[in-house]
Parts: sequence; structure tokens; C-alpha cells
Amino acid sequence: MVTLDAIRLRCSYRGKYKNTPVPRADLTRILEAGLAAPSGCNKQTTSLIAVDDPAVLGKLHNVITPPIGETAPAMICVLTKRIFAYRDKCFATQDYAAAIENMLLAITALGYQSCWIEGHITDDDQIGRQMADILGVPEEYELVCFLPIGIAAEEPKRVKKLPYAQRAWLNGFGEPVPFTEE
Repeated sequence: MVTLDAIRLRCSYRGKYKNTPVPRADLTRILEAGLAAPSGCNKQTTSLIAVDDPAVLGKLHNVITPPIGETAPAMICVLTKRIFAYRDKCFATQDYAAAIENMLLAITALGYQSCWIEGHITDDDQIGRQMADILGVPEEYELVCFLPIGIAAEEPKRVKKLPYAQRAWLNGFGEPVPFTEE
């Protein structure tokens, strides 16, 4: 798949997944895409754990509330380590965001669906830490996100985006940029 096609086709999928395993070779390619992302001052604050063992997935889903992605045959857990690049600057959030987007594009390019699940696992209920403990993650790492991965059992629902002309300009705010559809 062409990169620009993957960008246009990617959407957040919150539906059920088919019970078709994700080959480890595909998981490896997705992990490689994530680790190829840029990293502020090359501190490489992002680490990843792929999970495809049904028993481990079951343990993880027992602590994820509300349940989401529970029928996916695989997931990738995203870890960050808060490392200061210089002075008081830490780029951990930017680093893991870039890694997640790379993985989401790779997931789409390989024919799978996923969704960036972060909000409710990083809240005060410490779901991310509970997941990290199940996976044996040391305390200095924070599990900030997981990506369920699999083949969609339903047609993905694409959200309507605001018109291009309302969000993209050239040489200044509100200056029209030519848009060409191919």
C-alpha cells in the first residue's frame, strides 16, 4: 500500500475483530515501524510490547474498564520512560505519539484495524500500571497506550472531517491553498 493511501484509509476502529491471529512477522513489522519514529534529541523514550498470547490478553482485558478491543487477537502496549533531553525538556509524549502514528499506519498498510487507546488507561484508576504489572514492566516505565490489532469483523466507520479549506492554508492563516483530488 502506498503511504499516502494508508494515511487516508486509517481510521479508529472500535468494533469487534475476527478471530484470525496476527502473524508474528506482521507484529514485528509494526513494532519496527513504531521504533523507526523520530525521538526528541534521540533519547528514545518509547518502548513497545506486542502481546498475542490469549492467556496474557485475557489478563490484560480483565483490568481494562470499560472494555475495548477485547476481541482483538493481538495488541501492542506502548511504554514511555520520562528522560529529560536538556534542561527541563522531556519529549516523551511527542516520542510515543510519533511511534503510535507510525504503527497505526503500518497496521492499516498490512490490512488490519486498530485504535489508539490512551485516555481511560492513564486516568487516576491506574489501569496502565495494572497492565504494566501483568507484563512485568519496571516501575520507571509508564504504560501509556495500547493498540488492539486484528481484522475488522465489521465495516470501519469513518468520521467526517472538516473541509480542507477550513484547516489548511498557505503563507498565512486563512489564505487558500490549492487542493487537488486524484
